[in-house]
Amino acid sequence: MDDPEAFLKAMGQGIIALDEVHRLDDPALLLKIAADHFPELRIVATGSSTLGASVKFRDTLAGRKAELRLTPLCEKDMNFPGYGNRTKRFLSGGLPGFFLSDLRDDRDYSEWMEAFWARDILELFRLERRSSFLKFAELLLAQSGGRFNAASFAASCGVSRPTIMNYLAIFEATQLVHIVRPYHNRAAREIVATPLVYGFDTGFVAWAQGMHEISAKEKGIFWEHLVLNELKAGAQDQEVLSWRDKEGHEVDFVLAPRGSEPIAIEVKWSGDAFEPAGLKAFRALHPGSVNIVVAADSQRPIKREIEGMPIVFCPLSSLIEELRK
Repeated sequence: MDDPEAFLKAMGQGIIALDEVHRLDDPALLLKIAADHFPELRIVATGSSTLGASVKFRDTLAGRKAELRLTPLCEKDMNFPGYGNRTKRFLSGGLPGFFLSDLRDDRDYSEWMEAFWARDILELFRLERRSSFLKFAELLLAQSGGRFNAASFAASCGVSRPTIMNYLAIFEATQLVHIVRPYHNRAAREIVATPLVYGFDTGFVAWAQGMHEISAKEKGIFWEHLVLNELKAGAQDQEVLSWRDKEGHEVDFVLAPRGSEPIAIEVKWSGDAFEPAGLKAFRALHPGSVNIVVAADSQRPIKREIEGMPIVFCPLSSLIEELRK
């Protein structure tokens, strides 16, 4: 690797897989030389999700790469025999090693977080306050799906508000969390500033909350995490947003394709629990005809009209297909 051209020339033709590519001193150099001078080679470079934010990655490789976000297990992964246990997916999460383990051990999640600090954070961001950083991570995961209040986290972690905001930016860059920002057109009654923050994986959310079983009332929020994961896996070029007004009406997720009407997605553990008030308030401000309710008890897509709005009730396995119609 010290001589990228000699290395690439020795590889000949075909596909090379380079794991942990961010461990090179200048990972972009090797990939740039390959793209520009070795067209017969195709490189699959995997590594830390901080590649785009790392100071080690000195070239954006614009026009030379295609990016794929690897998410925890999505719905297609769950279609294999024996993999459809939803409760296990909630508690163990979607990292294959954790999901396939017969026993859920909290120490595995703690060790993963320690490795995350040592390998991703220290190496690429050179932060020093380990205890504050990891405490914030655990608190954020424990409150996953809630609205973010930097001041309360700063007090709990013993650091300043700017430090908390810096930590949050790092968590987003490393994809430990997904920040779901408000969708709005700055109407007076819309929430425009406070985002929702979701942990990247349900297993780590359950670990942070000290859960070893999921009660009926908690299944809804874990189901919400799975729907967000599916959107991140299947609609990778779309930012996932949310909507809420000052009267408390809300829509769980909103996609806003450029040049098109916004897509509204509601998430329900049971389709019968759907109430149209939030969607109706949203559509009064943001007209559109693509309204989807993702329900855990849906078997196939069913189109209905409720209070004058066309709504498709669909299972998670059909969500991405409905978005592409």
